[in-house]
Amino acid sequence: MSAVNDTKFKFTVFLLTGIPGQKDSHNLWISLPLCLMYVISILGNSVILLIIKTDPSLHEPMYIFLSMLGVTDLGILIATMPTILGIFLFNSREISFDACFAQLFFIESFQCIESSVLLLMAFDRFIAIRDPLRYASILTLPRIAKMGLVCVLRGVAVILPFPFLLKRLQYCQANVLSHSYCMDQEVMMLACSDISVNSIYGLFITVIILVFDLLLIFLSYVMILKTVLSISSHKEFLRALNTCVAHLCAVLLFYTPEFILTLIHRFGKDSSPLLPIVLGNVNLLVPPLINPIVYSMKSKHLRSRIIRVFVK
Repeated sequence: MSAVNDTKFKFTVFLLTGIPGQKDSHNLWISLPLCLMYVISILGNSVILLIIKTDPSLHEPMYIFLSMLGVTDLGILIATMPTILGIFLFNSREISFDACFAQLFFIESFQCIESSVLLLMAFDRFIAIRDPLRYASILTLPRIAKMGLVCVLRGVAVILPFPFLLKRLQYCQANVLSHSYCMDQEVMMLACSDISVNSIYGLFITVIILVFDLLLIFLSYVMILKTVLSISSHKEFLRALNTCVAHLCAVLLFYTPEFILTLIHRFGKDSSPLLPIVLGNVNLLVPPLINPIVYSMKSKHLRSRIIRVFVK
């Protein structure tokens, strides 16, 4: 009795839920579409990466940035797969503290990197439309490599404190997480220690990553639109806009659920408990599934290479 009432008592594991109220007998039916989504997402991104790597004609800035996006999507899939499929296939719900902190570090690092890559892709579209003659000389391979390195270092640097900030907390209350993977916002709500530092740092990261990147992407498209409206040829006008469609879809797929999920965790205390779970899964699983499909459909060059691979 005293051990239970002791505020220093710690659990050794977290329990992942998946879908609250879902019967274990229904897990198999949920696991089938999830497995299919993982297979299609991994296959789609891997094929695009392979084609871009092996085809010298695709070693252009736009496709290199697309390969960066594919790598981050694969990273998110690999980071979430063990727990999500573990719950629905094997009813394995336990995850140790260290494994939980490691998972949220990798998930959020890859999300931060993906946000940076989407920003670089917006810059790429702006240069391609605004100054096409200098496009290749501005976005050289060494410069793109440096940009990619900055994205990785930025993602790791800003997310690295999260596991340590969470590990210092005392967890003496419930140890049940409502998602099928670890999220820092949810983990810290289980603590009985002061979480003000975690909340402030989380808000800081939200501003410098989510808001800052989205603002710069918005400004890039304002300048793109300004440039496009000055084009006299209607055909060239539509062609310029068409090159941005795939990137706009990727931006909306990534930022919309992420932004709504952030608002719910911070301000939506009275919202449906199922809403953040659905949005959380959409945020992690849908972009890696849709991005390869959208880019393959919008890029004639890439689409022809993919068809050639499977028609052989």
